[in-house]
Amino acid sequence: MQKKRNWYQRHVADSDFGERLADSVATGMGSWRFIIIQTLIVAAWMTLNVVAIMHHWDPYPYILLNLLFSTQAAYAAPIIMMAQNRQSDRDRAQADEDFRTNVEAKKEIEELQMKLNAIELDKLDKILALLEKMDKK
Repeated sequence: MQKKRNWYQRHVADSDFGERLADSVATGMGSWRFIIIQTLIVAAWMTLNVVAIMHHWDPYPYILLNLLFSTQAAYAAPIIMMAQNRQSDRDRAQADEDFRTNVEAKKEIEELQMKLNAIELDKLDKILALLEKMDKK
């Protein structure tokens, strides 16, 4: 017997390599770890270029560093957009699954309500029958 997968497991299983890669990159770039590591690299870059005794490979105003940031941004923006689109797809899949669950729950509640009403009517009929018997005595 195969275990039934939930909406998220189906969504992940249907993802191709590029989609999973975009999610991973966006998750990594949107973390404090990335910000801290990048800040340390930039600080080291600037410090080494300021105090370099013999060779300043990227002197102030750090044109090479600026080029690296521009290149990083040029690739990061579309990758993050892909991840955001996938998040929208996940949100839609979850909303659809929630809707289906709510519809099923509503049907079950309505069925239970009808059964409770039938039980209540049956009890009332029995009570009325008992009262009629008592009145006849």
